[in-house]
Amino acid sequence: MSAAERCAELSERFGLPEGSSERLVELLGLLEAEPSSVTSVREPAEAAEIHVADSLAGLEVPALRTAGRIADIGAGAGLPGLVLAIALPQAEVTLIESVKGKAGFIERAAAQLGLANVSVEAVRAEEARAQDGYDVVTSRALGPLPLVLEYSAPLLRSGGVAVAWKGARDPAEEAAGRSASDELGLSEPRWIPVEEGLVRGARDRHLVTSEKIGPTPERYPRRPGIARKRPLGS
Repeated sequence: MSAAERCAELSERFGLPEGSSERLVELLGLLEAEPSSVTSVREPAEAAEIHVADSLAGLEVPALRTAGRIADIGAGAGLPGLVLAIALPQAEVTLIESVKGKAGFIERAAAQLGLANVSVEAVRAEEARAQDGYDVVTSRALGPLPLVLEYSAPLLRSGGVAVAWKGARDPAEEAAGRSASDELGLSEPRWIPVEEGLVRGARDRHLVTSEKIGPTPERYPRRPGIARKRPLGS
């Protein structure tokens, strides 16, 4: 199946707005043509699965479907942020990426795709700020769950939801995530299996969600680099 056929199939599966399929194909073309190494998966048909289908899997989370303000931390090449911006034109999507080259690609891609609902912050996740808080904070391939939660919690409004793309369940990571969520004012993380076959060739994919149910202590997030060196709950 070609990238165009797969994007059309996914657009229908998720009920995306008119023109979304063409925009997704154009995004895949931009990823393939980009001379810098923003992603290791560049071939359009493969990227349609690894990037587009996997990003759209997040729409299985109701809070993400209805979000008005979304932040994507550690956005990388703009995934899932750019895909979500295409799928959810009513949402304001802020992509947070500290690597200047990748942030620059996201800005160029958003402009070429005509995504007026996208903004980019070229800062570390620990340095990002949200005046009123986001409805949803997403992260994909960012790191262990405690780190993801520490980065996400300060950016969420009360009742907002962190959504993390993860692989197979790991008991140690789950236990550390529960401990971190207690410390950060978040609900116990919920591991939601991604429908088998939705992302072809992928196994044991999960979406992990955690709602902000209390205030996050002002000491979080800690200084840049600390969350990776000394993750909460470890």
